[in-house]
Parts: sequence; C-alpha cells; structure tokens
Amino acid sequence: MKPYPLARTAAVAVVVTAATLVVAGPAAAHVTVNPGTAVQGGWTKVSFRVPNEKDTGDTTRVEVNLPTATPIASVSLRPVTGWTAVAEKTKLPTPIRTDDGEITEAVTRITWTAAPTAVIKPGQFQEFDVSLGPLPDADQVVFKALQTYSDGDVVRWIDEPTPGVEAAHPAPVLRLTAAATDDAVASAPPAPTAASTDDSSDDGYGYGLAGVLLGLAGLVAGLLAYRRTTRNG
Repeated sequence: MKPYPLARTAAVAVVVTAATLVVAGPAAAHVTVNPGTAVQGGWTKVSFRVPNEKDTGDTTRVEVNLPTATPIASVSLRPVTGWTAVAEKTKLPTPIRTDDGEITEAVTRITWTAAPTAVIKPGQFQEFDVSLGPLPDADQVVFKALQTYSDGDVVRWIDEPTPGVEAAHPAPVLRLTAAATDDAVASAPPAPTAASTDDSSDDGYGYGLAGVLLGLAGLVAGLLAYRRTTRNG
C-alpha cells in the first residue's frame, strides 16, 4: 500500500529538519561577544560566551585577542570561579590620547585557563565578562579567539566578517554605532507632558452647575404653584 500524501510530506519534513540541524549545529557553537553592539567613545561590559562544541573533549583554555589597530585604553576582567585570567599588554605604535594623558600600551591579549574542576564540558558553556572603554571611533571591533581542548585540539575563531560569505570559524565581532551629537539632542522634539491629575477645578465647576440646576428647579416649582393658586382663586 502506498503511503498517504500527508504521511509522505511529514516524513520529508522530518528528514529536512534533521539535515538542517546537522548542518547548522556546528556553526551555531562558535565563540560570541554579547551584547553585539555598543557606542563609539563609550564604555561597555561584554561577555565572551564560549560553548563546548565537542562531544569527547573539555575546553581548558580560552584566548581572546584585542586589535592593536583600534586599541582600547582600559580593560578590566571579572573573576571567573576556577579560571585564571592573564591580561597581556603591548606597546602601541601610536599612543592613545586621553584626558589623563597619553597611553603608550594597552591590553592586546586575554587568556583564561581552567582548573581541572572548572573546565567546560560537552553540552556546557562559560561566559567571561570584560569591561572595555573608551571604545574606538570605528565601525566594529574584531576579537580573534582561540579555544583549546583537553585533547590538544585548538579551534581558531579568527575569520573576519565578509559581506555575503558565511565564515567557517567566525571571530567575535562588536559592532559600534555613532554617539548622538548635541545637535541631534537639541533638535529632538520635547517630550509630551503628562496631563494634570488635579481635578479640583472640575469639582468646582460641578458644584456650580448643580447649584444652577437646583435654582432652576425651584423657580419652575414656584411658577407651577403660582399658576395653581391663580386658577383656584
């Protein structure tokens, strides 16, 4: 007996879905920086999210490289339980000018190494928080990352973004937007003011109207009484 068309359609859908998951699975397990956007010239706290993409190995070491072409003057690390963090500085070819003077060196590499009890096991992920600022006047900051496994395998997440090309090992990218200018803030329409919730004037108006109505009612009653008296007389 031939299968019903609906059964065939469902079977095809299951096969296609399974194939899609198989293809998309490895690509979705790359190292990322979150959130993925920030403001030029500002400060931000980002998290480098590192998932374990292997079934037979633990992640024991994570290395993140900061670009020297767009250096960041201040880099602070949040401690991660069971991990040792080392921030390496490099002398800059062009010093960074700040309000506190020139900075001639900046952090260009951060390395986290796990204790045996803190490794990232299969099916797990870890986040490494970093405070950065001031952010450069650029469209983006590319952080090339290396992920080391317990079996000695090193995955290099270093492919820079290319329009129209899906990278096999994309590097974490922080996209930067321009800060709002004073002119833009000045030209912004004023925020609407909330309507007053004081209803004392409404109450006064209501009482006045009630008095007028009562007066009219009394006048009408008086006229009717006068007419009845006139007729009886």
